[in-house]
Amino acid sequence: MYVVGTSGHVDHGKSSLVKALTGIDPDRLIEEKQRGMTIDLGFAWLRLPSGKQISIVDVPGHQRFIENMLAGVGAIDAVILVVAADDGVMPQTREHLDILNLLQISNGVIALTKIDLVEPELRDLAVEEIRSLVDSTSLKDVAIVPISTVTGEGLDTFTAALDAALESTPRRPDLQRPRLWIDRVFTRPGFGTVVTGTLIDGMLQIGQEVVILPQGSVSRIRSMETHKQSIKIAQPGTRVAVNLPGLAVADLRRGNVLTIPERLQPTKRLDVRLHCLSDADESIPDGVSGRFFTGAFDCGVKVRLLDRDVLLPGESTYAQIFLDAAVTTASGDHFIIRRPALRATAGGGLVLDPHPLRHNRLDAAVLNNLTIMEHGSPEDILTCVLGHKPPIPMARLLEWSGLHPKELQVAAQRLLESGNAIFLGREGDIFQDAYLVSPPGWERILQRMLDLLNSYHTQYPLRPAMPKEEFRSRLEFPDGLFRLAVQRAVDLGYLNDVGAGICLAGFTVQFTPQQQKLVDALMKAHRATRFTPPTGSESIQTFGLDGELFQSLVVRGNLIGVGDDVYFLADTYHEMVACLTGYLQEHEKITVGQARDLFGTSRRYILAFLNHMDQKITRRVGDERYLR
Repeated sequence: MYVVGTSGHVDHGKSSLVKALTGIDPDRLIEEKQRGMTIDLGFAWLRLPSGKQISIVDVPGHQRFIENMLAGVGAIDAVILVVAADDGVMPQTREHLDILNLLQISNGVIALTKIDLVEPELRDLAVEEIRSLVDSTSLKDVAIVPISTVTGEGLDTFTAALDAALESTPRRPDLQRPRLWIDRVFTRPGFGTVVTGTLIDGMLQIGQEVVILPQGSVSRIRSMETHKQSIKIAQPGTRVAVNLPGLAVADLRRGNVLTIPERLQPTKRLDVRLHCLSDADESIPDGVSGRFFTGAFDCGVKVRLLDRDVLLPGESTYAQIFLDAAVTTASGDHFIIRRPALRATAGGGLVLDPHPLRHNRLDAAVLNNLTIMEHGSPEDILTCVLGHKPPIPMARLLEWSGLHPKELQVAAQRLLESGNAIFLGREGDIFQDAYLVSPPGWERILQRMLDLLNSYHTQYPLRPAMPKEEFRSRLEFPDGLFRLAVQRAVDLGYLNDVGAGICLAGFTVQFTPQQQKLVDALMKAHRATRFTPPTGSESIQTFGLDGELFQSLVVRGNLIGVGDDVYFLADTYHEMVACLTGYLQEHEKITVGQARDLFGTSRRYILAFLNHMDQKITRRVGDERYLR
């Protein structure tokens, strides 16, 4: 399936052509029918003679609705550029063509409409004018077909030309990161919230969990349709309507992206290749503000040129752009920049890095890296991304690098074999819960872990390990990266995983002679009064241990707490558990009094112990305990 957009000046017959081809009137708004002019996007579909199915996005041609036009052509595969024979090339013909050229849309057909209103000589002149106009653009090789939607002349030829043009139009690849650019949101009775858009970069299927970006709203696909037919799986390059339960229409807008979790991340800063239109009225100065468009998204933008002060008409350069709102874009996406004050398209280009660091201007290293991102081999691009970014999940590298999954997998394997990358993950699917880092990147991760643990051990010498959650929180690593980085550091012998915590390899708690003296005294007291030992408070107040020293005995397992400030020696505790278990196996049940007499202890100690056992091996029924 292909998505084909219309384009051209207002009143040149775009909607009439769509209706003549499909039988569907794309003007769906009452205001459009009253005014006889397309205002917003319209949609239709057609099966070509070869059997190809196409979705058609009809766009407005009036200059006032250029934002809607841009939302319609942001994800099309081919275009129908419409020029009326009686008017010829008009201002919006030129601006629409500039936009198509910046988006590098090179497939489609040019329809010379309203030929029934002109003489053959004027028709031939119009064809020559159009050919001269498109000769230096991405549409220079497309066919020009004269037609009349009134008489039907040329429609069959036009359909055949469109069919032939799509033969050379590549299908949308599956990059395993589906993106549905939402261009319409509405409520359908009996279904709830429905969004429509053009699906690129991956597949969607019913029941799949999806996320709406940039807001992060989560839903699950209840149903999908294309061309009013229910489907279970949506392929890349398809116009899709998706039913999203649990989401309100008011929470969604045109320009949002529907995708799957953990694949894409919104951004407000981009590194780009920027072109200034050759016929632009003005140059693009450094620091200029404008309006940014990609897919169905638009927002305000500020342009920062990286190697010059002014970008002249016809020139191209690297730039860093700052957006007023977060966009969900990826390396390789095309964009348009307009100057609202001039009511004109200024330029556009290609996203090279969707998540760059903030750059200084005139920095040779930055410009070199951008050259690699634009022209480098897959290995060079991947090396560049890994070398200048924080650790990136493998699934997200698809977004950051712009590489096809197979290209990324091959490039990653070559970097691993040459020692220029380190894989953090399990064998198998490299895109599932795995990271790729450069050797210097791994050294930074490792050093950060070592420094943090060294500082912790210095501050708390009596604690055998740093709790895992505290360690992860202070590192500020995502859960997956934390687990994988710790495991690698343990495997390499730098760290020890002691269950509840992490410590430096070789670290052990060592008491000072004075601390050991206090501990020995407490242990002696515990052995002398095994079933009525000093409480935690008494250990601190009577025996002089501070809280940190006492807690270290608990963490090390010398003492086991059972609640209510009661602690037993580990040997005593295990003996009590075995004795209680044996008693219950013989007598079936036990009361508090019987347990107290069994151990020769007081009510406080035995209640704490029995309540603790209720969480492990016993169940309480009234005043009696039974084995679980």
